[in-house]
Amino acid sequence: MDKEQLIKNLVNELSANNLAIFAGAGLSVSAGFLDWKALLKELADEIDLDIDKEENDLVSLAQYYVNSKRGNRSEINKIILNEFSQTATLTENHKILARLPIDTFWTTNYDSTIETALKEAGKIVDVKHCVEQLPVSIHKRDVVVYKMHGDASLPNQTVLIKDDYEKFHLTRNDFFNALRGDLLTKRFLFLGFSFSDPNIDYILSRIRTSYSENQKEHFCILRKIQKKDEEKQHEFEYRQLKQEFFLSDLERVGISTLLIDEYSEITEILKDIEQAQKRKTIFISGAAEDYSPYSQQEVEQFVSSLSQEILKLGYRIVTGFGLGIGSSVISGSIKYLMERRLKIDENYLLLRPFPQNKEGKELWSAWRENMISYAGISIFMFGNKLENGTILLSNGMEEEFDISKKNGNILIPVASTGYMAKQLWENKLNRVCDENIKTEMQILSQKDSELDLLKTNILSILRKVK
Repeated sequence: MDKEQLIKNLVNELSANNLAIFAGAGLSVSAGFLDWKALLKELADEIDLDIDKEENDLVSLAQYYVNSKRGNRSEINKIILNEFSQTATLTENHKILARLPIDTFWTTNYDSTIETALKEAGKIVDVKHCVEQLPVSIHKRDVVVYKMHGDASLPNQTVLIKDDYEKFHLTRNDFFNALRGDLLTKRFLFLGFSFSDPNIDYILSRIRTSYSENQKEHFCILRKIQKKDEEKQHEFEYRQLKQEFFLSDLERVGISTLLIDEYSEITEILKDIEQAQKRKTIFISGAAEDYSPYSQQEVEQFVSSLSQEILKLGYRIVTGFGLGIGSSVISGSIKYLMERRLKIDENYLLLRPFPQNKEGKELWSAWRENMISYAGISIFMFGNKLENGTILLSNGMEEEFDISKKNGNILIPVASTGYMAKQLWENKLNRVCDENIKTEMQILSQKDSELDLLKTNILSILRKVK
């Protein structure tokens, strides 16, 4: 599987609200927490074991330590509490995942980084780290985080040593049942797991138990085996061979893997996914007190028809209810949805009318930032307003253009409609227009073009970039 295909698959699952994340230790390590090897090093030293030689069986190592203490795991509990209760700096990966429309997270990590990122993204998070929490749901939750191996706040209940894994079906089996259900109904992206992660075999065993001919395909991103300093070539090749067999085993249980050279590639992939997801939403910016050279009725019909065609292409629309334009966007969208008996909700139309009182106007810039953050394509039409009896250019549209550009949106100023839309094309975009859509953009910039011609070329651009 190549990167482009993975991104396409994941974006499709996001659009269907069908993607779940399974996060391993690597996602937390990048936030500043210790990995398993570093976590258990002191304990290994205490019982005279070499952590490097035992790195492929760290669960057994932890068990050996507890055995040496006659079953007392207080020291391990203290390490978990001290290490994973600390506040970590959220990584870009956490922030992107939290912004994406994902409502299910699974993790074997003990820290609270995932739920912190989700809360900072403004989501209501329902955390499940013990079986008693599973049947109880938080009202109006946006996302569920299943911490199947426990939480640092209750270190004595965490799954870490062999005893814990062996008793899992007795103490935490309801987590397995919930995971099994999600594995059969959702598609998972496994992140933060390594070839030697002590949890990976356990997770795979859960998938194998759930496996059937109807098992959904899941996805995983793994780093290629890297040659260690002073490692002999035949040893390196042996580890490469083992990874090949491991990937083959993942395929057997329905997990397709993308191999990367550096962990930084995960961030790049997530950014591409977010941008591709956003490009399924179009922000329409328009303000018109003066509709010349067209009539108001012609423009309203044009905007209404364009909005219907945009929805027909599978896009979602976000608008701020701009003067003279927003109402036509809304009426066209509602007409389309009602004729097809589709639900009128934010899956199709996202409305963000501007507050009109004095206090609200002071928040307009932040409001624009929030509104445009949902979109990956921005269309600009007209852009004028009446102030003290005079028609002026809309400075609000210019601000929306600048925000859209900063966010990496595809920018479509319809210069033929004049006013600020024309200035945006001539002063900010004409010389740097994407070659792939330059022909259409040139037509959109011609003076007094027919509205039907404008609609045809806007839709041509949207088909190309979809």
